[in-house]
Amino acid sequence: MTGGASDGEAVERWPIPPIELRRPTEDDHRRIVAVIDEWWGGRRMHQLLPRLWLQHFRGTSWIAETTDSGRLAGFLVGFVSPDDPETGYVHMVGVDPNVRRRGLARRLYTAFIDDMAARGVHRVTAVTWPGNRASVAFHTRLGFRVDDGPGTQRLYGTPAYPSYDGGDDDRVVLSYEIGGGSPRLAGR
Repeated sequence: MTGGASDGEAVERWPIPPIELRRPTEDDHRRIVAVIDEWWGGRRMHQLLPRLWLQHFRGTSWIAETTDSGRLAGFLVGFVSPDDPETGYVHMVGVDPNVRRRGLARRLYTAFIDDMAARGVHRVTAVTWPGNRASVAFHTRLGFRVDDGPGTQRLYGTPAYPSYDGGDDDRVVLSYEIGGGSPRLAGR
């Protein structure tokens, strides 16, 4: 699940020191769940990231933290599909609202997509809520395509699958073709 704070949310930005990416450890779980609900504007998102994600998908996930203090600035949790090894999936990505719009989410996605390409993966997929226009726009700027195939309906102005995850959980399905010549991730 991708996303974060809603459009237009006022945040107080902190001066951003250099940020480095590294692989997460299981100990990072505590740090992420301590801030994730706040980063999503109070929505209860920590339930979607149980500890098992950082026990079993460390080698395909990323943590972003400041080099001076080790402050958590962002994360991306993803994996290669065991049933379709040509597909990588981004389960969740988050960036501290104080450092958004500075290229960190793009940097996390670039690291993940580079990993996937090195593993022979040909496409990366993700889902987001159709009402999260900032997330949909971000992904399309990166070169992701919104799935508008059979079963989609226009929800919040975007092709989406109603009840994708059951109940009222509508989702936009996004895909990125690795090696498709998209210049959006090039030149990072």
